[in-house]
Amino acid sequence: MDKNSRVVIIGAGLFGLSAAHQLASEGYRNILVLDRHMPPAPDASSNDISRIVRFDYADEDYLDIAHEAYQKWRDNPKYKGIFYPTPYILACNQSAYGRAWVEKTTAALSKRNLPFQNLHDGDDARKRYPVLTGQLANPGFVGYTNHQAGWADATKGTTQLRDECIQAGVSFISGRAGTVVGFEIDSTNKITAVQTMAASTLEGDLFILTAGAWVSSLVPMYGSALATAQALGYIRLTDDEMENFKDLPIYVNCATGFFNFPPHEETKMLKVAVHGWGYTRSPENGDLYNTGKGQDLSMPPLPPRAQRANFVPGEAEARLREGLREILPELGDRSFDKLALCWYTDTPTGDFIMDYHPDYKNLFVGGGCSGHAFKFMPVLPKYIGQAIHKTLPDQLSAKWRFRKEFQGKTDAFLGDGSRGGPLRRELTRHESAKL
Repeated sequence: MDKNSRVVIIGAGLFGLSAAHQLASEGYRNILVLDRHMPPAPDASSNDISRIVRFDYADEDYLDIAHEAYQKWRDNPKYKGIFYPTPYILACNQSAYGRAWVEKTTAALSKRNLPFQNLHDGDDARKRYPVLTGQLANPGFVGYTNHQAGWADATKGTTQLRDECIQAGVSFISGRAGTVVGFEIDSTNKITAVQTMAASTLEGDLFILTAGAWVSSLVPMYGSALATAQALGYIRLTDDEMENFKDLPIYVNCATGFFNFPPHEETKMLKVAVHGWGYTRSPENGDLYNTGKGQDLSMPPLPPRAQRANFVPGEAEARLREGLREILPELGDRSFDKLALCWYTDTPTGDFIMDYHPDYKNLFVGGGCSGHAFKFMPVLPKYIGQAIHKTLPDQLSAKWRFRKEFQGKTDAFLGDGSRGGPLRRELTRHESAKL
């Protein structure tokens, strides 16, 4: 591809900015990023006060790449004030599903000679981390702790990556003129231009689709991507509580999906969340992207709000409270300052998608975050660049390929083994209206 080629990137989240940054660093001079909002978009999965950074994976490829990213988070001065080292606990109760994930993860860490410390029971965990006052994952506690972990301020990280793109000469269009609603395609199935909400067309040579949870509404994804919503809760802490909980580790119960972060100093918020099977939302009349291009289409509402709606289903709030009582029962009945749904782009296997779309000669698709992509920010530009140039190592090319074999399979979304809690369900019309 010629360095003067017109590259149009649809979506300014983690994958879109990573692609723009990498191509700009390679000398491409005509890169345009389109999104409904200048990044970080208020309701994007790449925007929030915190994301876990860890390399604890059962899959050896992700483990290796996450360890590579962790070292950059830890050692690169540019991430000071964005990345915060914090111990990580992975635990579960007597759930066979959760135990299998802990066993596979520790086996992978052991194979790479990466350090972790087994926790014998809840008492052992509380002894190591006295701030944890709850019963933890009982009965039948199984787990370990890893001190080579931490969390990143997602808003600051995305803002920094955006600014690096601007400094490298990348152009941005946002608002109605940056909201892509369709493509112009010639007789050879080559995309020639995007159509925007402002009724404008923007031509290009290579198109990179990184639209996150909205990707299935723009092109057929053949059952390989599904937008799901996950619950978040935020509790505002007093100054004394900020001091009391300053040594709170990241705690994940992979049987229930609950996890937490340490207090966020600037906002004085304690964030808790669920990494589970989530909720889907079918398009409704009036939705901007109610195109029906995808099978079993699920998507967040558009146009977006100025921020995520202050709402989660009642059962999701109950799960957040149960998790709080598990680690910090003194906060179990505290009112949430805010509740929200964060939208993932799930894939059936939990693998990312970095490949050319089978229907269009010049459309590259990047995404499928499956709730675990942000930690790879320091190295994702390199890998997405390799995917665009078709130079990925064979095992990664196979792992991140565009898959069509899941089309029509309603039970295909099995994930990578890390999810916990109740089965996925559709939001009711009453719940969807609150978004």
